Amino acid sequence: MALRLSNGARAGLAGTKGIYELFNGGFIDIYSGGQPASADAAETGVKLVRITGTSGAVATAGLTFGTAADGSLPKSADIWSGVVIVAGVAGWFRLYGTLGTTGVMGSAGTSGTGIRLDGNVGVSGSDMVMSPTTLTLGRTHTVDEFTLTAPAA
Repeated sequence: MALRLSNGARAGLAGTKGIYELFNGGFIDIYSGGQPASADAAETGVKLVRITGTSGAVATAGLTFGTAADGSLPKSADIWSGVVIVAGVAGWFRLYGTLGTTGVMGSAGTSGTGIRLDGNVGVSGSDMVMSPTTLTLGRTHTVDEFTLTAPAA
C-alpha cells in the first residue's frame, strides 16, 4: 500500500486536529496512472471523477465520516459518489481536506500546507479497493466502503 499524508495533514495531526476534523467535509478525486511521490506534489494523471456527498452536484456537499472506533474512522452511511468526467483506469486517489481546493486546507497543485491524503487504487490489497477499476464516461461511481485507520503502536 502507498498511503501518503501531506505535510499540512501531518502538521494538523501533530497539533490540535484529528483525522476527522481534517478530512470531514472534504472530497476525493480519483486519477489515472501512478500517484505522485508525495501528497505535497501536484496531481498526476487525468482526473476521472470527483467523489462528494451528492455526486458533485453541490460544491459544498462534502464527504462525511462516521464514528471512530478502535483506531478506524469509517465513511458515514451517506452515499459517496460522483459522475465520471473522463473514461479511464483508476490508479490513485487524493482525499482533500475540508474546504476542498479553495484555501489552504485542501489546496490543489504543489503545496506544503494543503490538507490531503493520497493512496493507490486497485481491485484488492490497495488503499482504495475498486472493482472494476475501469470507469465509464457519464456513469456514476459510488464508494461503498472507505475507512481511514491509524497505525497501531
